Amino acid sequence: MRYGVIGAGVLGLSVALRLRQRGHDVVVLERADLPGGLAASFEIEDGVWLEKFYHHLFRSDRAAIALIDELGLSDRMVWTQPVTTVLRDGRIYPLDSPRSVLAFDPLPVVDRLRLGAGVALLRLMPSPGSLEHERASDWVPRVMGRRAYDVVWGPLLEGKFGDAGGDISMAWLWARIHSRTARLGYLRGGFHHLYAALSERIEASGGEVRYGQAVSEIRRRSGRLEVETANEAAPETFDRVVSTLPTQLTVKLTPEIPDSFRERYPVPPALGAHCLVLSLDRSLTDVYWIGVNEPDYPFLALVEHTKMLSPDDYGGRHLVYLGNYRPHDDPIFRMSTDEVIDQFTPYIQRINPAFDRAWVRDAWSFGAPFAQPIVTPGFASRIPPFDSPVPGLSLANMFQVYPHDRGQNYSIELAERLVAHLDRTP
Repeated sequence: MRYGVIGAGVLGLSVALRLRQRGHDVVVLERADLPGGLAASFEIEDGVWLEKFYHHLFRSDRAAIALIDELGLSDRMVWTQPVTTVLRDGRIYPLDSPRSVLAFDPLPVVDRLRLGAGVALLRLMPSPGSLEHERASDWVPRVMGRRAYDVVWGPLLEGKFGDAGGDISMAWLWARIHSRTARLGYLRGGFHHLYAALSERIEASGGEVRYGQAVSEIRRRSGRLEVETANEAAPETFDRVVSTLPTQLTVKLTPEIPDSFRERYPVPPALGAHCLVLSLDRSLTDVYWIGVNEPDYPFLALVEHTKMLSPDDYGGRHLVYLGNYRPHDDPIFRMSTDEVIDQFTPYIQRINPAFDRAWVRDAWSFGAPFAQPIVTPGFASRIPPFDSPVPGLSLANMFQVYPHDRGQNYSIELAERLVAHLDRTP
């Protein structure tokens, strides 16, 4: 068959590779000039790329590790155990091991024990089960204690989801705790090398990856699917199309999708992601990750990337991400990088009082829509299936990796499941 795959993120490229390996004709259409999607990168010096939004792998990310091995990139993988912490009441506390939980002063000893026991319980649970129908704001206080929720989990949920923090499904929090490991992996030179290798493997096998191809319409004609792009005079015709765009965008591009489908699978509310990336002439902190559990900060996490990799990998630069999730109409998405730095500087100085704008060698800011769905109880029942009502059109996007959060590994797993499903589809 001739397949069109819309989107050259890790999901779309993984789908395309597996389809080519099965002998299908494949064309990938990507709006941007580079692969990567939400994990896209920018080049900070020759051959050295950095993700626009911070990324790493966990030891449990078996699908991603296997694909990296398959593409011959395993020699680039670096595994470390950097320090991850939480900022609470103006102090930074390690919170990444049983020992650090027992030493976590903001909670009385009995609450530390309950917190540790609750985390152990979630790690042992093989699946979320009935947690899908519970709110984290109900389950955590009942099992781990009200103080553990107020000090640790409540600020995390409210920082990430805003006013919806109290309504988030416990299944989502289960996935955050269950699958994560203290050891973190990174592809030296950037994950861009993974997407470039995927693209090269697809093209070497006879497939096509076309950049700068913004899809404007998908329609069914004479038993096949036509995909129209903004910069091509004639539409491309395919036997089947896989759209890895957010469901609402696929629906918008496909007029033949009936209202009944839109009503059965309503668009979930989602937040945009925003990251300020700073290149500094010196280190900002002593740790890799600071989760900000303070309500007034304009960023949710401070991630000093060069506490996982050496600054020597980046020409001596010290690279720091300051990330958050915001509503799509938040003014931060319209601010210049300098304006964002101005807004963030007083808060960075609360973490490191010595910080000065003169430390900044370069800075970039990035925003991405639909980056984080708001996952309330019952979310699983609102996830659309792979098969759309339009014959031959399949849907695959990050909303379908639930209860896991967006991530490269789960996108690769989703690609494998989709292609197996297509194998069984006449």
